[in-house]
Amino acid sequence: MTTRTALHSLFLDHPASVEESYFEHMRFAASFACWLIVAGLAAAVHAVVPALCETTASRIVRRLCARMDNRHAR
Repeated sequence: MTTRTALHSLFLDHPASVEESYFEHMRFAASFACWLIVAGLAAAVHAVVPALCETTASRIVRRLCARMDNRHAR
């Protein structure tokens, strides 16, 4: 496998499989990652003080799941 082919496989094959450019896919994945971090932090706060962030993490996860489902429905 040539370096060019390996790089193409690493960076371009998957975005192309979901009909996105590299940067479109990067933006989507980075946004998803940020929201997962927010959900994780909300869950951590809730673990320490159960009265706080009672539904925050689950709402974020449901919204992200719907986003992913809609994205693959194209």
